[in-house]
Amino acid sequence: MTYIRKPQNITERSFEIISKEIERDFPEHQFRSKLEEDIVKRCIHTSADYDYMENLQITGEADIKIQELIQNGGTIITDTNMGLSGINKKILDKYGCRYECFVNNPETFELAEQKNMTRSMAAIEIAAQISGPKTFVIGNAPTAIYRIMEMLDEGSLQDVVALVGVPVGFVGAAESKQDLHESNIPSICGLGRKGGSNIAAAIINAIQYNLQDVIGVYTK
Repeated sequence: MTYIRKPQNITERSFEIISKEIERDFPEHQFRSKLEEDIVKRCIHTSADYDYMENLQITGEADIKIQELIQNGGTIITDTNMGLSGINKKILDKYGCRYECFVNNPETFELAEQKNMTRSMAAIEIAAQISGPKTFVIGNAPTAIYRIMEMLDEGSLQDVVALVGVPVGFVGAAESKQDLHESNIPSICGLGRKGGSNIAAAIINAIQYNLQDVIGVYTK
């Protein structure tokens, strides 16, 4: 059997196919920037779902703000360890960008029980204690998006430069993303029910790979 063995070659070939199929099926579509194009194509690469051509919406130059946060050594906070695991760390480490997930911390369990809230909400409250610029990357928990928005309104959450909101599911997922999209918070949203931690990680990977102008797995 003949097949491609090298990971980089597989990735490059995948993006060639994606680009050709976009040209064929969306001939009128114009990406507003190379960065937006990279994000959308990586979401498609991760999911094999071309709905992200229309569903993925970027407001307030959130993609640029997150890229600047990475370059300036800010903090990325995910709502799941799966999302955190899916983010390539090498470029983030190069820029001194911190990355965290608090959902399984003991204090998160305690706070969730005390306040009768989801662990995802409690993890947001704990993450709010981190100083400096930060971005939240939410791929699973609509309640995390709602708590972030509430805390921003209350003034109890500071220095959030942008929010990635792509939770998947049937209860609150589409609604939370729509509310975020319509807010004044710079955001990258996957509207509708689709999404997930893999898509959340793909968005951050696309943004950081764009800094190095690479397509595949960053190995340098």
